[in-house]
Amino acid sequence: MKNVTHSFVFLAHWPSAGSFGLNTDILATNLINLTVVVGVLIFFGKGVLKDLLDNRKQRILSTIRNSEELRRGTIEQLAKARVRLQKVELEADEYRMNGYSEIEREKENLINATSISLEQLEKSKNETLYFEKQRAMNQVRQRVFQQAVQGALGTLNSCLNTELHFRTIRANIGILGSMEWNR
Repeated sequence: MKNVTHSFVFLAHWPSAGSFGLNTDILATNLINLTVVVGVLIFFGKGVLKDLLDNRKQRILSTIRNSEELRRGTIEQLAKARVRLQKVELEADEYRMNGYSEIEREKENLINATSISLEQLEKSKNETLYFEKQRAMNQVRQRVFQQAVQGALGTLNSCLNTELHFRTIRANIGILGSMEWNR
């Protein structure tokens, strides 16, 4: 056991030159470590890195191509939209002008229809006034006739006695009887 313990003590006393140990110089250690890491990365990673960069380059190029195609399509659509806009503006102007003339025509028609309606209303009013006048005149005639009949009846009743009354009735019955025989 002494030999094993001795060997550990012996390892601790080795000189640092040419052996594996801890280097406490930070600047030298970092530079060496960085060089080793960069070398390993370049050696092992250049294929992977090249593939990643090629894939990225292809995606960027395809994105640019797609963007260019979309831009061309958009420019074509914009040109078509401008042509359609001009057509629509021309049609709108045409509709506007036609609309104004249509409005004027409708205005004239409305004025004519209104004047015809007013004439018909005036005619209807005059006819109504005429019929009302005729009705009023007929009512006046009827009252005058009723009053004349009542006055005549009153005069007849005051002038007639029963004998004259029976004679008039017999004469009228005789007239009616002769009319029936003639038929």
